[in-house]
Amino acid sequence: MTEDVKLQRAAIIGAGTMGLGVAECFALAGLDVLLADETPDASQQALGRLSQRVRGQVEAGLLPQAAVKAASRVGAAADIASAVASADLVFEAAPERIDIKRDVLAAADAHAPADAIVATNTSSLPIDDLAAFVKRKERFLGLHWFNPPEWTPAVEVIPSAHTDPEILARAREFLLAIGKKPATVASGPGFVANRIQFALFREALACVEDGLATPQEVDEVVRSSFGFRLPFYGPFQIADMAGLDVYVSIMDVLSQGLGADWEAPKSLRDIVVEGRLGTKALAGFYEYSEDERAALLIERDKRYAALSQLLGEFPQ
Repeated sequence: MTEDVKLQRAAIIGAGTMGLGVAECFALAGLDVLLADETPDASQQALGRLSQRVRGQVEAGLLPQAAVKAASRVGAAADIASAVASADLVFEAAPERIDIKRDVLAAADAHAPADAIVATNTSSLPIDDLAAFVKRKERFLGLHWFNPPEWTPAVEVIPSAHTDPEILARAREFLLAIGKKPATVASGPGFVANRIQFALFREALACVEDGLATPQEVDEVVRSSFGFRLPFYGPFQIADMAGLDVYVSIMDVLSQGLGADWEAPKSLRDIVVEGRLGTKALAGFYEYSEDERAALLIERDKRYAALSQLLGEFPQ
């Protein structure tokens, strides 16, 4: 599966939840993987946890029996140097502390082959700050996976100011080859996913603190309303289907009740003034032909109906 992008051997530094999940993904995609944790014993223990994890997924019917053998492609390394010595891809999954990542990245960069890609799994630390810890900055970038990494498709791909565009392209091609959905984003606080996710959590908590609902009721509202749409469409296309003029009107009400931070941004008002109201106007954040609009809306209904049926099989 990965021959086209010539990444066959991976080193994963850090054998926690994310490191083990990514190791499993790599092994099931056919890569040879070496894990290195804080000590040789910790690395060996991680292999046991990985084996137990994969066997549990097989027993639950989530993976075929062959996955157990595939997971045996993961081995334990005595230290960082031996883990990365022949790696095509070095994946740092150390705890989210810059002092720890500094030491891990410096060691990985020093001992990895000159043509290896070195990636960090940081979920919030600035990529340019981390790039300072490696000498071959052109081969360094962020690959932010999400928990659980075995099943969550998204990976944020975050180049530094020094990342070679060819390395960026190879990383994206590799992720596509192993079944992930890479999105290239710039380095900024929380990148994209956590910035949006924590904005949601902040407001969910505010709703509880303001006495609007209990945590359980907030979860139900989110899960069964706009959260119901998110498996299929992102916020911009959802807004297009709802109507951008409707969004402006709603934000006007929110700003009156909650303050100026809720006012509709000028960029949104400008789009509405231009008549780009979404699917009903054949243009919003996206553009549509008549046929594309009709196909989108009927496909939306099919997807929502299928999801509703599926959720009925997993009662809350």
